[in-house]
Amino acid sequence: MNNGHPELNTDVLWSARLLEDDPDAIKASNRRFLESGANVISSCTYQASVDGFCKYFKATSDEAIRKIQRGVQLAHAVREEYLHDHPNLDVYPLVLGEVGPYGACRHDGSEYTGSYVNNLSSKELKDWHRPRVRALVEAGVDLLAFETIPAIEEAMMLIELLQEFPGTEALLSFTCKDGVCTCHGGSFREAFTRCMGSQQVVAIGINCTAPCHISSLLRSVQDVEHNKQLAVYPNSGEDWTCEEGWSGKGALPPLFSFVEEWLQLGARWIGGCCRVMPADIAHIRTEMHRVTRQVNSIETN
Repeated sequence: MNNGHPELNTDVLWSARLLEDDPDAIKASNRRFLESGANVISSCTYQASVDGFCKYFKATSDEAIRKIQRGVQLAHAVREEYLHDHPNLDVYPLVLGEVGPYGACRHDGSEYTGSYVNNLSSKELKDWHRPRVRALVEAGVDLLAFETIPAIEEAMMLIELLQEFPGTEALLSFTCKDGVCTCHGGSFREAFTRCMGSQQVVAIGINCTAPCHISSLLRSVQDVEHNKQLAVYPNSGEDWTCEEGWSGKGALPPLFSFVEEWLQLGARWIGGCCRVMPADIAHIRTEMHRVTRQVNSIETN
């Protein structure tokens, strides 16, 4: 999506701006990912918030809510068109309602530090997140995606908030700075174990993290008994600054080259985050199928 809108890399609303400026680009992007083998598409609301839309779109609160819900409606429309064109799919694509961390909407890089949790109470964070979560739930998402969460404290608050929406399930995914810790500095293992108790959280994972750290993070929870799906969708491995956006792509190994090891370490939902393109998803899907067929062949023999 950013390829057609390079200005989004430094935009305070990031891709959420397209909910107002170019909704057709959102639909086209979701369609490309479906055609490349993705089983989920998103609402494009990671960096959407009521106060952000009120400030930068001069919207009322009600208008801001409707703009957030537009992302879900666009995703539903794309899915229906795709299902019409592919009536014999084995997997029904899910619409994820993206809920980014508080820091993402500050546009200061604090989603990669979590520093704000030191100054905000759980109630303040919850009150800020609640209207966007409610908007997505009421719009009919299949699954909420609490993603790029840098701090255990914000994750636990989101789990508490989720209880206000009975019957709603979520993926909860952390961003990590190395092979051990979340970006705020807490242990990923501790974050994982503390989130396990929520019945509404059906998957726990890692996203917007360099691919080279994923295996170590997965190993850190290998001995933990749980009934959650493990999700990994790292970024491309490039560097990011709020002034320049993403940079540094060079001799980075392709994401699909990690897939076999991640599957062996228990990951079941594998994809990509920032700077991961539809072609990358196609390669990941092909590799997942190859590894799965290989395992099934060995078990059969």
